[in-house]
Parts: sequence; structure tokens; C-alpha cells
Amino acid sequence: MNNIRFTKLVIFVNAFIPLVLLLWDLYHHNVGANPQEFAIRTTGMMTLIFLTATIAVTPFRKTFGINSLIKVRRMVGLFAFFYGSLHLLTYVWLDRLFNLLSVGQDVARRPFILVGMTGFLLIVPLAITSTNKMVKRLGGKRWSKLHRLVYLAASAGVIHFWLLVKSDTRIPLTFAFIVGLLLVHRLFVKFAPTQPPSTMRGLFSRE
Repeated sequence: MNNIRFTKLVIFVNAFIPLVLLLWDLYHHNVGANPQEFAIRTTGMMTLIFLTATIAVTPFRKTFGINSLIKVRRMVGLFAFFYGSLHLLTYVWLDRLFNLLSVGQDVARRPFILVGMTGFLLIVPLAITSTNKMVKRLGGKRWSKLHRLVYLAASAGVIHFWLLVKSDTRIPLTFAFIVGLLLVHRLFVKFAPTQPPSTMRGLFSRE
């Protein structure tokens, strides 16, 4: 129990470090010629990092047998929502000056904004239903099905990032590879047979 608490504390503290550094750089004007773009891209990057980490928890837990990782997945997912909310807020505030009509026009006119907004809307119900009470209210099976949306949200985040980048696509493609690998692992675990066929067991057994 103490190890889990310490792990959660480490994650909690480190999750806020990028935000503190961002605020520090903004305050000291160390963000280049376009501060609002720097803030928007930084919060967006952190959202994608935490979304990717969220879907990586279960494969890592099953692959390496670290069952305690399941106890930090909720925190990681909530930080994805936290940075996603900051990402949206910085866009609406710094780029659109809280002009919601302009935001709507931007969503309709620019595909990468539409994809990004879709990704954020997908994680809203996941954050709302992250409490133990909501798990009990929805039931385990329905809750699990709902929270599979995190894979769609991560995919939308990758596409949003890729559409945003105009020239150097190495970073979004790296995220695409990682998220794609995690999706393949998820599908493999779901559809692969849990036990090898009896004929194959005979080939590799001593019997």
C-alpha cells in the first residue's frame, strides 16, 4: 500500500512539472515569438503523452506482471483530461479570445481542429465516470466498454497532431506507431486463443 501511495505521489508531482515549466517560461518570456502557439502546443503534447500512457498501462501490466500499475491508471487518465482541458482553454482563450462563434467556425473550417475537438469530447465522459461510484452505477461491463473510448481519443489525438504539423512529421508518426502498437496488442489479447490447440501442445510437449 505504501509503495502505491509513493508511486502515485511521484506521478502527481512529475505530472505538474511541465505545467510549472510552461508558466515559468511564459512569465519570463522564454517561449519565442508566438507565446500562445507555444502554450497550445505544449498542453496538447502533454495531453497526448498522458493518453498514450493511459492505454499503455494494461499492456505493461500484463506483459511484465506488474499488477500494481492498474492502481495508477485512473490518475494517469485524469491527467490526460486535465491537460486536454488546458489545451482547449488555451486555444479558446489565447487564440480565439473566448469568441465561441469563432471557435465554431474554426471547427467547421479546419479539419485538425474538428478531430482534436472530437478527441477531447471522447475523454469527457471517461473523466466523469472515473469515480468508484460511477463504476458501481454503470456496472463493470458497461463501464469497461465506455472506457474503451480512450483508444479512439488517443487515435484522434495522433491524427490531430499529424494534421497540425506541416513539415516535420517525425514526432506525430512516433506517437502513431506507439498508439498503433498498443491497439494491436489490445486486439491480439482480445481475439487470440487463450490456449494453444491440442495438436500444437503435442508438438512442444514431452508427452
